[in-house]
Amino acid sequence: MSFKSRGGEQQPSRSVISQKWTIFLCIGSFCVGMFFTNRMWAVPESKGITRSAGVEGESLNLVSEGCNPKFQKYVKRDSKDILGEPSKSQQAIQTLDKTISNLEMKLAAAKAAQESILSGSPISEDMEKTGSSGRRKYFMVVGINTAFSSRKRRDSVRATWMPQGEKRRKMEEEKGVIIRFVIGHSATLGGILDRAIEAENKKHGDFMRLDHVEGYLELSAKTKSYFATAVTMWDAEYYVKVDDDVHVNIATLGDTLARHRKKPRIYIGCMKSGPVLAQKGVRYHEPEYWKFGEAGNKYFRHATGQLYAISKDLATYISVNQHVLHKYANEDVSLGSWFIGLDVLHIDDRRLCCGTPPDCEWKAQAGNICVASFDWTCSGICRSVDRIKEVHRRCGEGENAIWTAAF
Repeated sequence: MSFKSRGGEQQPSRSVISQKWTIFLCIGSFCVGMFFTNRMWAVPESKGITRSAGVEGESLNLVSEGCNPKFQKYVKRDSKDILGEPSKSQQAIQTLDKTISNLEMKLAAAKAAQESILSGSPISEDMEKTGSSGRRKYFMVVGINTAFSSRKRRDSVRATWMPQGEKRRKMEEEKGVIIRFVIGHSATLGGILDRAIEAENKKHGDFMRLDHVEGYLELSAKTKSYFATAVTMWDAEYYVKVDDDVHVNIATLGDTLARHRKKPRIYIGCMKSGPVLAQKGVRYHEPEYWKFGEAGNKYFRHATGQLYAISKDLATYISVNQHVLHKYANEDVSLGSWFIGLDVLHIDDRRLCCGTPPDCEWKAQAGNICVASFDWTCSGICRSVDRIKEVHRRCGEGENAIWTAAF
C-alpha cells in the first residue's frame, strides 16, 4: 500500500516536468530556428546579386552587339566625334607649327640684323632711317651678280632694263623693288679694283658690297653672302639673283612672283638636272662627284644659275645657317643642295629662261612675255654688251610696264 501511495504521489510530478521541458524545448527550437533562418537568407541574397550581375552583363553584350538602337546611335555619334578628334588635333598642330615657324623666322631675321650691325656689315639707308624694329617693307630685291672686269656689261644693263637715277628711286618707293649690282672686294682690300668700284658707285649709287673676296671659284660663297646680307639690309618678300649678261623684264618678274606670295618657302627658276662631271680640267668640274653616286649620275633638281628667286623665309634660313651650309663647285648646285632636305616648293617656270630673239620675240607677240632671255650656249647673252639693246628692243615689256604693274 505504501508503495502504491508513493508511486501515486510521483506520477503527477513526472508529468509536470515533461510539460515544462517540452515548452522550453519548443522555445529553444524556435530561437535556434530563427537564428539559422537569418543565416540561410544570405545565400539567396548573394544568388540574387549574381543573377543581377549576369543580367547586366547580358544587357551589355546586347548593346555591344548593336541590339539597343538608341544606344547604338549614341555610340555611333561618339565614334564620329572620337574619329574627328585626330584631324582637329592635326590641324591645330599644323597651325601651331606655322606660327612657331613664322616666329622663328622673325627671330632669326632680327638676330641676323643684330649680328650684321655688330660685325660692321653694310646696312642699307632704309634700315638706318627706320631702325631694325620698323623696317620698310619691300616686294623684291634683285641682285645682279657682277665682277670687277664687267664695267661694260653693267653699263649695258643700265642702258636697257635697269631704271636709273630718279626712276630707280621712284621704283623703290612706289613699287618696292630694289635693284643692285652685287660685288665683294679684291684680294688686296682697298686696291685699285676696289677704288674703281667705289668711284662707279659714287656716280650711280647702285652697288651692294659684300664682305667677300671675288673669284670665279668662289661663286657659291658669294651667293650665300648675297642672300645673307640682302635679308639683313632689306625686308622683302622675295630675293632674286641674276647674272649681268641676262635681259630681265622687271614688271613681268614681279607679276610672276606675286602669284606665289601666299605660299611658304618658294624656290623658283628654270629647274634642271645636269650631269655630275668627274673629269678634271673640264668646265663645271665637280671635285666632290663621289657624293652623288656612281659615275654618270646627275645632280638633283635645281634652278639654273642665270636667274632664280627665293622667298624671305629661305633667305633668312641661309643667313642664319650660312656657317654650316656646304659649298659645291657650282653655285646653282650649292643653292639647290641647301634646300633639298627642307620643305621647299620648287617651281619650274620656263619664262625665266627664254632664248634671245626670235624666241622671246615670238612669245611676246603671243602675249606670253618672257621674264628673262639669254643664250644657253653662252650661259648668258652671247656678246651681251653688243646685243642686249637689240634683245631689249625686240623682247622688252615696255618702259611703262613697271609703273602700271600692281604687285
